Amino acid sequence: MVWAGLAGWAADRYSERDMTSSARPLILLDPYPRPVDLIFDAATKARLEALGDVIWHDGPAAADAHIDRYLPEATVLIGQSALPKERLDRAPKLRAVFNVESNFLPNVDYEECHRRGIAVLSTGPVFAKPVAEMALGMALASARRIHEADAAIRAGRETLYGEGDNADSFLLSGRTMSLVGFGNLGRALLPLVKAFGGEVLVCDPWIHPTVLREAGVTPATLEECFRRSAVVFLLAATTTENAGKIDDHYFRMMAPGAVVVLASRAGIVDFDALLDAAGEGRIRAAIDVWPEEPIPAGHRARRTPNTLLGAHRAGNIPEVWPWMGQMVVDDLEQILKGLPPQRCQRAQWETVAKVRSKPVS
Repeated sequence: MVWAGLAGWAADRYSERDMTSSARPLILLDPYPRPVDLIFDAATKARLEALGDVIWHDGPAAADAHIDRYLPEATVLIGQSALPKERLDRAPKLRAVFNVESNFLPNVDYEECHRRGIAVLSTGPVFAKPVAEMALGMALASARRIHEADAAIRAGRETLYGEGDNADSFLLSGRTMSLVGFGNLGRALLPLVKAFGGEVLVCDPWIHPTVLREAGVTPATLEECFRRSAVVFLLAATTTENAGKIDDHYFRMMAPGAVVVLASRAGIVDFDALLDAAGEGRIRAAIDVWPEEPIPAGHRARRTPNTLLGAHRAGNIPEVWPWMGQMVVDDLEQILKGLPPQRCQRAQWETVAKVRSKPVS
């Protein structure tokens, strides 16, 4: 075990490893922005150390000199350090990269990794369940105006039995709902919305309609999703194909009072158009992701009615963080046995270059 950059260590104090004498795989960590102890509990650390010689690094992102020092002997990189082709040329033993930031960032030459047989994996699926549950909660709160009723009571202006303020509330039971995006989030949310018994539409141009039908949903265009649904869940990553695509054209298709839940990335919508539609009372908007984070103090959304707001908090609950380290070690065990990874999401080189989601800061 080798530690670098931990509290109490100078940034340039790295323990030595005899690169010629160890037959064990070298596992290089650069997990920023995830603290080591957040994602690796004691048991998972022990499992990781049983698999190879671990170069631990915590705190700020590791310096290029640190990565370049160990990368030539590394079998595995856990982190999202830049990997252009010229750096991959100096990493002949590299077999896997585990991205614990959760976004596939544009600092990796994915096509070259694919050519070399290097698996590039993301622990992003750990967030699917918590985000799906919160997205459903936001939809329910918006449909029944639960958050507004709470605020009315605190302000002393409630109406007993919901008289008046329940006039435009509606049930989710039996309603058509749409999932725009059918990746990790969409698949986690599907069983939750199917329980309401209505038709579920899915728009995802990267997934074949037969696959969608086999999942028990109706393939649909973006227009059909907005025109027919009481609730539209926006669950897609930002890509070169959809950046800013969902604009007022689509919001004007929705039934009065229908709900948009923005749960994945703000880059897929015209954010001002979304706030305009809510502010004018045409739709209701539940928002947990933002074009700029942290949210500016004077952001207009803070004053916009018919909105339910969260500060990108849906996935960040304590119990999921250790899952991240467990997923890494589970898949690393598979890879070192010559078997394919099974728990993390694998970068598909055909589409990953199109992803434009912002990194976690």
